[in-house]
Amino acid sequence: MHVRELQWIEPIIAMQCLAHRSHLTFLDSAASHELLGRYSYLTCEPFSTYTIVDGQASCNGEALDGDPWEALRTLLARFRQEHRPDLPPFQGGGAGFLSYDLNRTLERLPAPAAPGQQLPQSILHLYDVVISFDHRDHRCWIVSSGWPEQDPARRSKRARGRADEFAALLADPKAPRNDSLVTSGRWHSNFSHEDYIAAVQRVIDLILAGDVFQANIAQRFSAEISTSFDPIYFYCRLRSLNPAPFAALLRYGKLTIASSSPERLLKLDGRQVETRPIKGTIARSPDSKEDERRADMLVTSEKDRAENTMIVDLLRNDLSRVCTVDSIDVPALCKLESYASVHHLVSVVTGELSERQDAVTLLRACFPGGSITGAPKVRAMEIITDIEGVAREVYCGAIGFIGFNGYMDTNIAIRTVTIDDERAVFHAGSGITAMSDPEAEYEETLAKAQRMFDAFGPETPGAF
Repeated sequence: MHVRELQWIEPIIAMQCLAHRSHLTFLDSAASHELLGRYSYLTCEPFSTYTIVDGQASCNGEALDGDPWEALRTLLARFRQEHRPDLPPFQGGGAGFLSYDLNRTLERLPAPAAPGQQLPQSILHLYDVVISFDHRDHRCWIVSSGWPEQDPARRSKRARGRADEFAALLADPKAPRNDSLVTSGRWHSNFSHEDYIAAVQRVIDLILAGDVFQANIAQRFSAEISTSFDPIYFYCRLRSLNPAPFAALLRYGKLTIASSSPERLLKLDGRQVETRPIKGTIARSPDSKEDERRADMLVTSEKDRAENTMIVDLLRNDLSRVCTVDSIDVPALCKLESYASVHHLVSVVTGELSERQDAVTLLRACFPGGSITGAPKVRAMEIITDIEGVAREVYCGAIGFIGFNGYMDTNIAIRTVTIDDERAVFHAGSGITAMSDPEAEYEETLAKAQRMFDAFGPETPGAF
C-alpha cells in the first residue's frame, strides 16, 4: 500500500476535480461531526464492478454462481489487506449501493407491481485508490493499494503510479459552478393526498387486527428534468440546503444517485458494530421558541418513542444473529438530533461481531434496515410492496463502503434522489403505528421531502 498525505483541500472542491472521471463515488460527511461525520471519501475509476440484477450476481459482466451475498464475500476476499489504524477506515474496497429490493434475495417476498426506474439491485465498484479526509484534524491522504495486481513488485509500482494520477487530478481545483437548475415539469406522487390517508388507515386497521405492529409507507415523487440539468451542481445545492452526516454522490454514466441521509445503517469498526435507527420526526420552525417547543413535543411523544423502541428491539434481534449475545447494548435511546428541516429521535444499538462473521454477513443479517420497514420485518415488507405498488430501488437500501480491510460504513438511503437523462425520482415515508394520525403522517412525508424539492431550484414547481 502506498500512502501520500496531501495539503488539506475541502472534499467538495476535490469532488469537482474528479467530477467527470468514470464511476465517481463521494461518501460525504457534509454535516461534520466528530462521531458521525469525521471522515469523507472520494474515489473513481474502479478496477472491477460487482452487480446484482434480478438476484443474479456478476463481476465485470461475467455471471457469478450461487448466492449473491456469498459471491460478494468471495470477491472481496481476493483482495484482503491489513487495516492501517493511523488512517481513516476506508482504505480501498467495494463502494456503491445495495437497493431495498435485495430483500427478495433474503426472504420470499412478492415483486412490486411496477418496476420503477429498472435499476440494478446493486452496483459496487472495487476501488484501489481512495482519497480520504479527516474533518476533525483537517488532514487528507491518497491511499493506493495497487490492486488488482497480485505480484508484490507490480502491485507496488501500480500503487505509486495510481497515486501520482490522482495527485495530478487534485492539483487544479475548480471553482463551484453557479448555473441555474430547473426541472421541466411538476412533481408527481404515486399517491394523491386522499390515497395516502387511506393507505395509512389501512395499515392502522392491519395493526389493530394483529397483523403487524408497524409499517413504513412512502410516497414516490418524480419529475422530468431539463436538458440543462447538471447533477454535480444539484448535489452541491442539496448538501448546502440539507447537510447530513451520511451524504453521498454516485455518478455512474447516465445514472446519478444523490443522498443527504442522516441515518447510519451499519458501521463495522474492527469487530465493533453500530447501527443508529431514526424513528420519530417533526418539522422544524424558523421561530426559535416554536422550534424548541416542537423538539420538546417530539422527545415526549408517546407514539414516536414507542415507534423508536419497537425498532430498537427489532435491531437487537437482527444483531443477535451475528454478534455475541451478551455484547448487544443500547447506549442511546430516543435521543434528539436536529437537521436543516426536521428534528429526529435517534437510538444507538451496538454489539461485537462473532467469530467467523464479517461485514457481508452482518449486512445480510440486518438488511434492509428495520427503521424503514417496520415490525415484524417480513410482514411489514409484504404490506409495503402491496400498498406502495412500485419498486423502492435505491430508496431505503444502503450506500457506503465495504473495505478490503474488513471495515464497513453504510447509510440508509433516505433523502436520496436517483437521476437519469430524463427523470428525477425520490421517496419520503413515515412509520405507521396504532397511534398514528393519518393527516400528520402525510404532513411528515412532505416535511422530509421539502429540502429535496428546494434543491431543484426556485424555478422548479414544488407542487404535485
